[in-house]
Amino acid sequence: MRRWLLWSLRPVAIGYVLLVQALAVLLVALVVALTPVPSARQWAVFALLALTAGSVILLTSLSITVRRQVRRDPWTLHIAYLATGILTLPPNLLVLLLLGPALHGVLDVRPELHRWLFTTGAITLATFSARFAIGWTEPRWGAVTFVLAGAVLLVVRSGLVALGIRLRNPRAARVDVLGEPIDVLLGIVAASLGGLLAVAVTAEPACALLAGPPLALLDLAGQLPQWRRSAQRDGKTGLANAAHWDRLARAELARARPRTQPVGLLLLDLDHFKRVNDRIGHMAGDAVLVAVAEVLRANVRRADVVGRFGGEEFVVLLPGADAGIARAVADRVRVATAALSVSTRDTRGRACELDGLTASIGVATTARFGYELADLLSAADAALLAAKAGGRNLVALA
Repeated sequence: MRRWLLWSLRPVAIGYVLLVQALAVLLVALVVALTPVPSARQWAVFALLALTAGSVILLTSLSITVRRQVRRDPWTLHIAYLATGILTLPPNLLVLLLLGPALHGVLDVRPELHRWLFTTGAITLATFSARFAIGWTEPRWGAVTFVLAGAVLLVVRSGLVALGIRLRNPRAARVDVLGEPIDVLLGIVAASLGGLLAVAVTAEPACALLAGPPLALLDLAGQLPQWRRSAQRDGKTGLANAAHWDRLARAELARARPRTQPVGLLLLDLDHFKRVNDRIGHMAGDAVLVAVAEVLRANVRRADVVGRFGGEEFVVLLPGADAGIARAVADRVRVATAALSVSTRDTRGRACELDGLTASIGVATTARFGYELADLLSAADAALLAAKAGGRNLVALA
């Protein structure tokens, strides 16, 4: 229990995670105890729907395991058949249908158990909230009902998860908290498919079997945002990779140029980083890179664009920052880096603490070098070399 990653969260986040899980368990217990025994037709609809959804879950999970991919969140798949269940099944059979998301937690690689339990709890609360909104005993049918059920399902689940992410990391980027537009669109598509499937299985329960291919396709489509994010992020640090950072930086500079708004750029290089790799090992070097990435996230401003430039170099674009602001941010990052103590292991597997790390930072601004990214990078690189020549652990302004 002491090693459970839940206990590493902020106290308010721990309380929130446990509260969501407790409410979900309590609600499931009440539903099972108070809901009448389902009819034979309801059991038939459930069995066919569960068979179809379960088959898709097993096949897609097996495919991902064989290809050694890591699924980020299979929520899009679950929206569709849960929306169908909300409209067609009694609450106690909805409890059994919620075993689908739980099954994904068993089949997929999830190193953070508390995160899976929290997500399952959030899905449970969202599902029963949607059912309550359209009628607990007998759902009211119609276009408005379908829209209401899908909207409540999506909004409640997304809201619970977004609040959990924000409590865990108050500085999390908006896209990490709320998702991207394509995530929202896929959720709407999934809820719409669930409504159409509800109409079909009400007329003929065996129609649930026809939903297999669309559900599988929807599950694959749900992975597109993750694949795109993987192509944009550095594998070790999670920061924007060099190519993605370049696109973001050019876009910010293009927006700032017509309004002549100031923009700053920081180029950071870890001092004597090769010694870490040579003396302690490359795994220790990777741990240092991850720690420095966290320092950057914690000490730059929310709108700043942070990326890994390559090797032990990092780069930050600061929209709206003049020379004074840019230098202040750079000094804050430099001081925080020098205060780092990184827990890692050496080449023999022995635990050790790395401290005494320092960074040299070059700063360039558009006020002096204009809005061409290549010019800013060249100026910041020259300033970085000056900081290195001046003794390291310094900030130099181009």
